[in-house]
Amino acid sequence: MTKTVKVGSLFMGGNNPISVQSMANIKTSKTTQVIEQISRLEKLGCDLIRVSVKDQEDILSLKKIKESISIPLVADIHFDYRLAIGAIEQGVDKIRINPGNIGGEDRVTMVADALKANKVACRVGSNTGSIEKKFAQKYGKSEIALAESALEKVSMLEKHGVYDIVVSAKASSVPLTVSTYKYLHEKTNYPLHVGVTEAGTLNSGLVKGSAGIGALLLSGIGDTIRFSLASPPEEEVKAGVKLLRALGLKENGVEIIACPTCGRTEYDSIGLANRVEQLTAHIKKPLKIAVMGCVVNGPGEAKDCDIGIAGNGENCVIFKKGEVYLNAPINDAERVFLEEINKLI
Repeated sequence: MTKTVKVGSLFMGGNNPISVQSMANIKTSKTTQVIEQISRLEKLGCDLIRVSVKDQEDILSLKKIKESISIPLVADIHFDYRLAIGAIEQGVDKIRINPGNIGGEDRVTMVADALKANKVACRVGSNTGSIEKKFAQKYGKSEIALAESALEKVSMLEKHGVYDIVVSAKASSVPLTVSTYKYLHEKTNYPLHVGVTEAGTLNSGLVKGSAGIGALLLSGIGDTIRFSLASPPEEEVKAGVKLLRALGLKENGVEIIACPTCGRTEYDSIGLANRVEQLTAHIKKPLKIAVMGCVVNGPGEAKDCDIGIAGNGENCVIFKKGEVYLNAPINDAERVFLEEINKLI
């Protein structure tokens, strides 16, 4: 079991729930827009949010952003140790840094001292583009090289008395990502930030992210996750929440089951399933909703659902826990079904 690290109001690792995170894609100095985006992500189930910090203007926005959101705020820092210290002093809950690219030992010391003084957590790690040369030369492009590069960053912080650490070691290759995290799981007890980096566009990225993250979570590896998608961050959060529900690791929220349809389907069940998903995307109440193509198996296969619908020629039946309680003409069924869902939520 990994150790527990406090990140603002969130406890990461140990027996705590696996958290879903994403990253704002608006320049942090555009404070109002960033806050609005984070608010949308919160409603979708985002548990913590990262923002990039590139300059002093970004630093000055952090306090206002922090005061305006309910989830922990993480500052993403590269190269400039002063930005790391500034972000910590502005009240962020965690920073992401690479101790190897912020300067000499004295600068690492100053960042470490700020982390300890303000009780701020830190994420360190590696990816396939930042493997240390000595590890690449010794092990090649492998899970050992990738993981040991990350662990070296951990040692740099531990040397200065920093132990509130989260570790990541990502690749864009699913097999390499999985093998790397399995290696890390054996080598460290710090919480692991899991994801397949640069996974691609929405469709391909969802497949790669689900394959890699899902394999690790089913093995009991991973404490916080991020889908890295070339899509709006809202899609990353929705993917993370859905994956946790699919794996039985998150109970709140709406689960929608829908059949793939066949020649027996006589109404737009696929379109309705998508509309139900959009309607309930922000709902945190635990509900299970079924949209089935026909009544051959519909109510029976979905008998554990809180509410469901299935078509039958000119009519649709609406059922709860497998028991039919309403009939509606095909042309009116969607309206009736959505009204019944709204009563539940």
